Amino acid sequence: MLVANDSDVHSVERSNTYHGYYFVLGNTLSLSADKPTDLRELQLQSVVKKRTENGLKEIVLALPANPEGDATAKHIREKLKTLSEGHGLRISMLGRGLSTGSELEYADPETIKNALANRG
Repeated sequence: MLVANDSDVHSVERSNTYHGYYFVLGNTLSLSADKPTDLRELQLQSVVKKRTENGLKEIVLALPANPEGDATAKHIREKLKTLSEGHGLRISMLGRGLSTGSELEYADPETIKNALANRG
């Protein structure tokens, strides 16, 4: 599961629904910044490459349900396109049980559980 920050890991853990690995991206893309936000893209590509060779089948993008989160998800999908196509890796997103504009760290466990179950 790819999340924007450490607090998102804790929020998902409270739902007691997801029992896998996490990757903390460090931020989301800022739509108002002149230059791209510093994301841990190189580390992500390295981790995904290594884990797909060891059987990784899916990455769940658990990013904020806001324009920055959507832009980040699109950006990450593009960065991982070659790896995902070459290994049959599925890249999904949390279902929109989360309200648009909401932050994952403030979501209750049941909402996270439903969003994870209804990812697309």
